[in-house]
Amino acid sequence: MIAGDVDRFAALAHPDLAYTHSNAVVDTLDSYREKVRSGYYVYHRIDHPVDRILVHGTTAVVVGEMHADITAGGTRKTLANRAIAVWVFEDDRWLLLAYQPTVLPEPEPRR
Repeated sequence: MIAGDVDRFAALAHPDLAYTHSNAVVDTLDSYREKVRSGYYVYHRIDHPVDRILVHGTTAVVVGEMHADITAGGTRKTLANRAIAVWVFEDDRWLLLAYQPTVLPEPEPRR
């Protein structure tokens, strides 16, 4: 995504992708791909520390965080989220089916 390689992302995504953003907007694979291609989303840095991967049959749930510097709709933002990604194994490959971030609360100031 940092390189803007939307086709590579699409190759890793399920056609029924539900990509939820931290502002609660939900994109399909097609709408997300179009937003990245048009420059609506520009990724400058992405880190995805993983806490756990739960695999049950042909479904894997990745639990972790997503930290990123992005430009969204012309506004530069720094993201800090907990995140869940759901992957399914189809046609001999793992595909991203759903992504759901939750904004991490701001740390309370020390007194």
